[in-house]
Amino acid sequence: MVVREVLGRLLAGELSVEEAEGELRRVQLEELGGRARLDLNRVDRRGLPEVVMAAAKTPADVARLTVALAREQGQGLASRLTDEHWQELESQSASAGLAVLRYGNAARVIRPGFRPRPRGGRVGVLTAGSSDLAAAEEARMVIEACGLEARLEADLGVAGLHRLISPLVEIMAWDPDVLVVAAGMDGVLPGLVAGLVEVPVIGLPVSVGYGAGGEGHGALLTMLQSCSTGLLVVNIDNGVGAGAAATLIASRAAGGGSRRQRPTRARRGSGAPGR
Repeated sequence: MVVREVLGRLLAGELSVEEAEGELRRVQLEELGGRARLDLNRVDRRGLPEVVMAAAKTPADVARLTVALAREQGQGLASRLTDEHWQELESQSASAGLAVLRYGNAARVIRPGFRPRPRGGRVGVLTAGSSDLAAAEEARMVIEACGLEARLEADLGVAGLHRLISPLVEIMAWDPDVLVVAAGMDGVLPGLVAGLVEVPVIGLPVSVGYGAGGEGHGALLTMLQSCSTGLLVVNIDNGVGAGAAATLIASRAAGGGSRRQRPTRARRGSGAPGR
């Protein structure tokens, strides 16, 4: 409501554009029902939307927060949704006339007609196995919500190394700015990929595994100990964090969207010099 009040005063001529901009920058948080504070200025401040983490929250609160974000900003993001969360989110979204896009256990609630500002960046998302898809889909949700292109290739693990080569060649021909590689078990795939490509790689350890290395600890340590340079690592199952980091990297590589036009890239094999 504070944002709307500022805009109303701007339209009424009570504030100049500079004064309105100053007030909006000072509006960092909006209190919602005394239970949570939504960071409505995060997109302007950081270029990243707020994501409602459903774990340990009631379905009603998660739906209310996500729908509020969608109404105010055009889209609301939520992660770690259970079946109960899904039912309530879909119910409240339908009542508000909002659309729901599903990304595994995560969701984007979108106001009709809303589209994020295109930034020109590209992010490839790879998974070692199908068990890693939930975390990878979280990353893809954040990337697409920020107006970047995402391309996902799944089930490329090192247990069958032949499965990796062709999809990796294809995704690199697509010319991504950064890769997110999700893996559980031994977590070898991100280090392997980082040793083969020229772009930054973000390792996303997943809580899939057996025994002493289970719950993602083995995958996390493998990625942290990798000898492949250029490999960055987020915490276990942190698909949102991986997507956010990839968004910031790809946005800068693409020239920051509206700040500068993305230069035309020479495709590999065209005879023109590469990057």
